[in-house]
Amino acid sequence: MDRIDAGILRLLAADARAPVVQIANAVGLSQSACTRRIQALEASGHVLGYGARLGHRRLGFRVTALVDITLGTQIEEDLAQFERAVAQIDGVVECALVSGGQDYRLKILCRDLDDYERLHRERLGRLPGVVTISSSFVLRSIPTRSEADAVFAAG
Repeated sequence: MDRIDAGILRLLAADARAPVVQIANAVGLSQSACTRRIQALEASGHVLGYGARLGHRRLGFRVTALVDITLGTQIEEDLAQFERAVAQIDGVVECALVSGGQDYRLKILCRDLDDYERLHRERLGRLPGVVTISSSFVLRSIPTRSEADAVFAAG
């Protein structure tokens, strides 16, 4: 990946709907050369997909829960079973295997606390291998860098 590819990635991260001709002009390529570069970045896994950032609060999801989960074992089959089960839960927008005192951290969007309580009772508490669940709620989300800004700032 060279500086032109990095420029393309920055522009796509800022506005994935930007026309290829606009991106090409910004990085100094022809439209066809830029299209080939974008396709190569997609094929190589540098670009994983495109999507919209939604205003979840405007859509009625007013509670964001950060949930730490500890499992009874670290056996790979148990981790995989847990991950498959979590993937089936509506509202879970992120699931990360983490280091430290817990095994997983989930980010969950809910309509309200009653919705979270139901999800906790009916789904989280029944996940395979769960020993402890610790929930925190986001009071305010502070705008931070995009992933692309963080990656490129780090060099």
